[in-house]
Amino acid sequence: MEKKPFNPAYRPPRPQGNGPRQPQRRPDRNNNAPNAINEYIRAREVRLVGDNVTPGIYTIQEARRIADELELDLVEISPTAEPPVCKVLDYQKYLYQQKKKAKEIKAKATKVVVKEIRFGPQTDDHDYNFKLKHAIGFLQEGAKVKAYVFFKGRSILFKEQGEVLLLRFANDLEDYGKVEQMPVLEGKRMIIMLSPKKK
Repeated sequence: MEKKPFNPAYRPPRPQGNGPRQPQRRPDRNNNAPNAINEYIRAREVRLVGDNVTPGIYTIQEARRIADELELDLVEISPTAEPPVCKVLDYQKYLYQQKKKAKEIKAKATKVVVKEIRFGPQTDDHDYNFKLKHAIGFLQEGAKVKAYVFFKGRSILFKEQGEVLLLRFANDLEDYGKVEQMPVLEGKRMIIMLSPKKK
């Protein structure tokens, strides 16, 4: 029997006929919705709640029919309950309200801003006062101030001088901010943290 040369592009033909079809899985929810709604709810029975409905346990068909009659959506709001809790409501309106609520919460969450102010161990008065003025502005805006003295090379010998400078700085700012962290040496930097006083 003669061997045929191997052809990498060859694919054997698929069997024809009425073989068993693989059942297609129905999605749990529509593509963009965070909740399962209407025909995407898979439970056989649901606990129905909502305005203009009699609360209770219904078959999924009855619950859908009630939602249809009210021209509203059947929305699964608690899928882990037994049976799942569904609410009859206008789903687009519900999503809009949820989005609006999330936006309001985000707006209320205050972002902590930290502004840094750098000193040398032998900062002169003019430079000090200039930086002090900036720090007052930052604290009044509600930002935290991280002030530090940077020690370059052998200037680490002046670390006591740096600590005195930072404590003077905190003292000059006592009407605007409170010390959150006393001067601490981290590598080549001595740092103090101040947070704004609540009005």
